[in-house]
Amino acid sequence: MADPRLYVALDLPSIEQARDMVARLGDSVVSYKIGLQLLPLGGTEFGRELAAQGKNVFLDFKLHDIDATVEKATRSISSIGADLLTVHARPDVMQAAARGRSGRLKVLGVTVLTSLDEQALIDIGYHHTAEELVLHRVRQAVEAGIDGVVSSPLEADKIRAIVPDDFLIVTPGVRMAGQDVGDQKRIATPSAAMNAGASHIVVGRPITQANDPRAAAQAIARNMAK
Repeated sequence: MADPRLYVALDLPSIEQARDMVARLGDSVVSYKIGLQLLPLGGTEFGRELAAQGKNVFLDFKLHDIDATVEKATRSISSIGADLLTVHARPDVMQAAARGRSGRLKVLGVTVLTSLDEQALIDIGYHHTAEELVLHRVRQAVEAGIDGVVSSPLEADKIRAIVPDDFLIVTPGVRMAGQDVGDQKRIATPSAAMNAGASHIVVGRPITQANDPRAAAQAIARNMAK
């Protein structure tokens, strides 16, 4: 059986390729993430298609705009039948998304991208470690009334210690031991992420670029349960 806590990132060049990947994965995966690569190609409608098939849909659109626009966009997205939506973890943005959500949609605040390390944050102009910045934004997310955050698995345990029990912690930057890490900097294995307190993990290329995506997904699901 598929583990619904595993979201496969469909970061592929076309809707047709994404649809083919879903077909190849079959019943080994029930949860999918659609991000910015597919958004201009019909990603929103594809999300509606997957939801109609009974799949869990995560729209990783990272909304970031004035309050009224974020609230209206979240309200529109709620009608698609998606389960998760990302917004930037800025207090006013998160509060607006919380007002706009309805139905099954849950809102996640993006804390610090897993491609950023300490030096990258310094270069951007932050004077905090990644962990300090993540925890600061997590507290703001709780105050804003949204449902969870996206963070590196390396911060999951400290986040879990300061949030309500039903607060979602969704972690990209997950790789099996020995796999190529690509552009990710702050990573962990599936089991380490789950044991640290993650509620869900997101995995893309280790599954979608595998010779046998179905077997790769099943291996990750087994590792999550350790």
